[in-house]
Amino acid sequence: MQKLITNPLTADMRRLVQEAHQHVGEFQLSQEWTVAGAVASALRTGQGHIYTGICGELLCGIGFCAEHAAVASMLKARETRIESIVAVAKRGIVPPCGRCREMLIQVNEANALTQVILADNEWVVLSALLPAHWL
Repeated sequence: MQKLITNPLTADMRRLVQEAHQHVGEFQLSQEWTVAGAVASALRTGQGHIYTGICGELLCGIGFCAEHAAVASMLKARETRIESIVAVAKRGIVPPCGRCREMLIQVNEANALTQVILADNEWVVLSALLPAHWL
């Protein structure tokens, strides 16, 4: 497997990580196995706006990722181009799952160039995480 070439975070990216951390914090929903807020996400659009979201872990697989919630907030503003994105849990930064990676590129094919923050001091473009994108 080829190692990803990563880049150091910019000051704007560090602020995005801080924004996401402000929203993380798990809380109980209606059933014993349903929670929200275990993961939070923040994204910056091409226009410089920041949108956030939290995950919802629900029964029967109908939950949603924090990245999906952040993208939904962005779409309400009729924006589709994502400059950078991060997801965080209590333990720190977490990379986007495959479903989220695919969703990001389907929202706007130019999002192949989205800067995905993977750790405290590394990011890669989305296309590096989706080398054989099917669209």
